[in-house]
Amino acid sequence: MSVATQLPGMSLSPPPYPIYRLTVDRYHDMIRAGIIDEDARVELLEGCIVPKMGRNPPHDGAIDLANDGIQPLLPPGWRIRIQESLVTDDSEPEPDLAIVRGDKRTFLTRHPGPADVGLLVEVSDTSLQRDRVDKGRLYARGQIVRYWIINLIDRQVEVYSDPTGPDPNPRYLNRTDYDVNSAVPLILDGQPCGSIPARDLLP
Repeated sequence: MSVATQLPGMSLSPPPYPIYRLTVDRYHDMIRAGIIDEDARVELLEGCIVPKMGRNPPHDGAIDLANDGIQPLLPPGWRIRIQESLVTDDSEPEPDLAIVRGDKRTFLTRHPGPADVGLLVEVSDTSLQRDRVDKGRLYARGQIVRYWIINLIDRQVEVYSDPTGPDPNPRYLNRTDYDVNSAVPLILDGQPCGSIPARDLLP
């Protein structure tokens, strides 16, 4: 069954000391200069360079399951990117999957931005709190219209929608949880594209 909930605001207390926050352009400058290795396991979240969470076989397997489940439902003009960069005003996350508008050549000279994205997917076990709170806030601020968390701990798929955008407390207004006995609808540009049994997305 699926369960819809109204979400409270999600916020993170600031640290008790000043932080220098990088712009996305400055982050790119540091990569080009070799200060940050382009293969380093870090990402830029809200101006801060943070380590990526560790990966394990269930996490990587769930990415493959999601790719296999989503791919046959994609209408023409959409494609899947796996653990590749996305750019917002203050961040450059690398979501586990991004469903973006375009073809193989669309992003040869730039990373996709929120306007290119129909859906972001994060696979969560040890990263569940970060994906719910920090990534949820970041994606809602960027107005990513739809965000899934494939929650390996609770064995459910959490679907977030109705982002508030860049307000003082960015968040998704709606969350619906799909357990192993329900099917998760794939919606792009407001149009249903089919559904995927939640159990097919979980290892």
